[in-house]
Amino acid sequence: MSAAAMAVAPPRALDAVAAGQRVDDLLDRLTATGDQEVCAAAEELVRVLMDFYGAGLARIVGRLGTSADRGTDDGPLAALLDDELVSSLLALHDLHPEDIGKRIARALDSVPDPVEVVGFDEETGILRLRSSAGGGDGGGCGCPSTGAATQRSVEDALACFVPEVEQVVMEPVTVDREPPLLQIGTRPPAGTAGAGTTVAATAP
Repeated sequence: MSAAAMAVAPPRALDAVAAGQRVDDLLDRLTATGDQEVCAAAEELVRVLMDFYGAGLARIVGRLGTSADRGTDDGPLAALLDDELVSSLLALHDLHPEDIGKRIARALDSVPDPVEVVGFDEETGILRLRSSAGGGDGGGCGCPSTGAATQRSVEDALACFVPEVEQVVMEPVTVDREPPLLQIGTRPPAGTAGAGTTVAATAP
């Protein structure tokens, strides 16, 4: 494609997760050919490109993230952090200014069904969540299909904002049962209660 055609062509919507998977698939295809020299050259090319774009991103973050913006939700850099593609690239190059906890919260804010964090193990990358919508394991109506859909949307959001999460575990929602109601009745007249009749309580 010529430079002029590239200039007028509309930008393609990119999915960072899909792009990364595509790179892995292409490297696997090259590995399957058995040509070690070609494989090594392809891997080196990927590393060089990542270093190149990573250096550019670092310079952009440095220029946008002024001292007045750091630690606040204002400024041009903060406005970019809600973008999934930008956030995934910053996280990939270890340039994201937010810590893991804040990025997890940002990712969960973008999913349709509300969930809450039970805990995150940084060593294993396991994030445990629980539906905060009520009514079952997966939020919404509590149907298994709804729970699966919720987990998929959570995993997609986390893949962009928090690639450190290796696995998402949805904890079951525990519903405290109410204690049974104490039934209070009056004692029947003497001589009318049959054998074995139990009276729960006696009126004063």
